[in-house]
Amino acid sequence: MTLPQGRDFRPHWPLTSGHIQTMLSSSGVRRKLLPRRAYKVLEGAETVMVDGGEGIRLTGAYTAQTSLPAARGLAVLFHGWEGSVDSTYVLQTGSRLLEDGWNIFRLNFRDHGESHALNEALFHSCRIDEVVHALGDIAHRWPAPAMALAGFSLGGNFALRAALQAPQQGIPLAYTLAVCPIIDPGEGLFSLEESAPWFYQAYFMNKWRHSLRAKQAAFPQREYFELQELKQNLRGLTEALVLRHTDFGSLQAYLDGYSVAGHALAAMQIPATILTARDDPVIPVDAFEKLQLPRNIELDIATYGGHCGFIRGWDMTSFCDDYIAARFNAIASGAA
Repeated sequence: MTLPQGRDFRPHWPLTSGHIQTMLSSSGVRRKLLPRRAYKVLEGAETVMVDGGEGIRLTGAYTAQTSLPAARGLAVLFHGWEGSVDSTYVLQTGSRLLEDGWNIFRLNFRDHGESHALNEALFHSCRIDEVVHALGDIAHRWPAPAMALAGFSLGGNFALRAALQAPQQGIPLAYTLAVCPIIDPGEGLFSLEESAPWFYQAYFMNKWRHSLRAKQAAFPQREYFELQELKQNLRGLTEALVLRHTDFGSLQAYLDGYSVAGHALAAMQIPATILTARDDPVIPVDAFEKLQLPRNIELDIATYGGHCGFIRGWDMTSFCDDYIAARFNAIASGAA
């Protein structure tokens, strides 16, 4: 079987612009232009609560396939920072895999997808243990011939770290795929502040502040932040919350806590793919080129695609859907 490669993605102008790809990826315009089949995963979806361990509860959505007599497997999808199970890219990928006969589980991280009232402590990117525990709960409750995981941006970072832990935790994860994952958080933070256009930081900060206000409203007895802190930039607010709500002691220690840079993925036991784009304006490509990866991890750097875009044309469908589906189906065939 010949699998699609990043070099196969060759969009026409102006979709050769990484900025246009990135801006369209999560835009309302895209949601309106996508064909109805991109939302198929919403039909019959069951909203569920999963166990994150130690009393932690995470929300998600499960959709059973009806295309085949028996499912190929279970596909678990992780959204990006301040995204949710209903983010456009999650719905589109889930719908594509559903057509191919996969059962779909879309997981919300803590404080995402309007789940702020479920757990009192704030979300942060080093909360990998609860995500791994939830992944184990999902595998137990919805067993399947094969289990595959895909994540986007920060969700891609979580997917890689979860895959590192899965074998030791007895989770039958067969494969993981990360699209434009955060590799070196420190470098990514610098990039958003110093080299990316101002509107990227403004977009993320607006969504983050809205989320923090929702958290404060859910637990009015707690003081999660001071108003002055909320007015700071990305670096300043991140540092204030790290020092206030974690035991890391410094911003750099926190950023190092969820880095997968250098040889951090050397112990990966299952097959994995990292797909990114050289023109991604959010995650610098240098971080990917410096990775020291074992042979079972495929690194695929496309020329175009922006940050989690890979939009093929004005129907707003994504090259990622076929890319992920082809690899998931190959894993399912191997498991069978």
